[in-house]
Amino acid sequence: MQSANFGDIAEKIRRSTVQVLSGSRRALGAGSGVICAPGDVIVTNAHVVRESTARIELWDGRSFPAEVTSRDVRADLVMLKVNTADLPPLSWRSASSVRPGELAIAVGNPLGFLGALSTGVVHALGRVPGMGARTWVQAAIRLAPGNSGGPLADAKGRVIGINTAVVSGGLALAIPSDSVLSFLYHGARPALGISVRPVALNASNKIGLLVLEVVRGSLAENASLLIGDLLIAANTRSFQAADDLSEAIDESEGSILRLRFLRGDRRTEREVSIPLPKPEREAA
Repeated sequence: MQSANFGDIAEKIRRSTVQVLSGSRRALGAGSGVICAPGDVIVTNAHVVRESTARIELWDGRSFPAEVTSRDVRADLVMLKVNTADLPPLSWRSASSVRPGELAIAVGNPLGFLGALSTGVVHALGRVPGMGARTWVQAAIRLAPGNSGGPLADAKGRVIGINTAVVSGGLALAIPSDSVLSFLYHGARPALGISVRPVALNASNKIGLLVLEVVRGSLAENASLLIGDLLIAANTRSFQAADDLSEAIDESEGSILRLRFLRGDRRTEREVSIPLPKPEREAA
């Protein structure tokens, strides 16, 4: 690839990458986001925007208030909408077509530096040991705080993932573009509104999920789950991995999720039934 062409591609990605400012961190900047078609939609990580509103800053210095229109905590994605339609969106490429060794380009706002660009190569597409059953685009590329929510693009400037985390050794992890587009077009998956931590049970190959947080007004609170409850099964199946709960939620969309749990002295099993909504489907 000629350097002039690469410069054009890098500038295009920069112009479609925004800085996302949210909450008390506005003075320092919270992260990055990607402009999506039709030009008034921004996608970023849910951990970047925890409130219902944010502010985005463009490469050319313009700034707009933004409103959260959809949030998927389990996927770590948020959709923002701004009151303008002339922002330049990036094109997308299915992450499933990406091969290890391809050029990867990351643009973001690490430590508040606007439009910082890093390059590397795609390492793999798949699961990461110790991080559950999720699939990640893994890239040998340097990221820093503030890159979260920004684009990971291919050599033609097409988004293949949303940068989300860095694991030991410096490997960057991005949410695959296929998952991001599913969120943009089909909406957020149901969430219980709890934070959990896996704990070992006496039974072999089985774990419990200790409830650490219950979000106010969430499905979990409405079902009377409490901090300290120990979830032990979903839809009659015991947990063998932390992601088993997410899989049970996905399988129960539009129906009933039945959870077994222990409370207090943990001698008696309890059960709760939680109706799960089905996401509205929109035409892609």
